Amino acid sequence: MNLESPKVTVDKPAQYIFDALSDVKNFQKLMPENTAKFEVTGEDSFIFALKGMPEIKLKIKEKQPASKLVLGAASDKLPFTLTGNIDAITETSAQVQLFFEGEFNAMMAMMIKGPITKFIETLAGNMHKL
Repeated sequence: MNLESPKVTVDKPAQYIFDALSDVKNFQKLMPENTAKFEVTGEDSFIFALKGMPEIKLKIKEKQPASKLVLGAASDKLPFTLTGNIDAITETSAQVQLFFEGEFNAMMAMMIKGPITKFIETLAGNMHKL
């Protein structure tokens, strides 16, 4: 299952956005209002839960300075990645788009597609809060 957020323009340099996303504490600023739990568990990992959903632990898996950050599920039960692509537009602004990729059976994919689409759209929409 592959999902993508709309591209959002942020009035910050690409390097600033990359650095902010590299600090997992900042993901709390991006979370939707229905976040039931957010806990930093290490320098490159955090756990979050949305109301009515199970806890998910994410860990930074890959970094390409100022252009790409890949988070992956720390558990093999739900294998997926969340990739943030950052494209500099000018020296003071950048475009960010999030991509969700996961391997789920058809029933699970059908159940989670809507909530995950809304979730990544919310994360992208909150990028200006960084």
